[in-house]
Amino acid sequence: MKLLWLIALGCIAWRLIKGRWPWQGKSLPGPSFADVHASAQARALLGVGEGADRREILDAHRRVIAEVHPDRGGTSEKVHEANAARDLLLGKLGGQ
Repeated sequence: MKLLWLIALGCIAWRLIKGRWPWQGKSLPGPSFADVHASAQARALLGVGEGADRREILDAHRRVIAEVHPDRGGTSEKVHEANAARDLLLGKLGGQ
């Protein structure tokens, strides 16, 4: 019984010191799989490569919007997807 109390106290101390429970794994450094996947989907939607700069992203966004705009038979959902892809990729570029 004492052993269970010691384990429980040890877990609580670990939580207070480390900010996570002992059984919670460390998060790996670098981007998560979801971030990498979202960026890959955004690049595929806009048709740009991994090293695309700001101008390439904006030009690709304009082309996609011209194709999927509701006035040309597209949907507003597709416009929102293209805008989100543009915003994500521009956000990854930072202050360029």
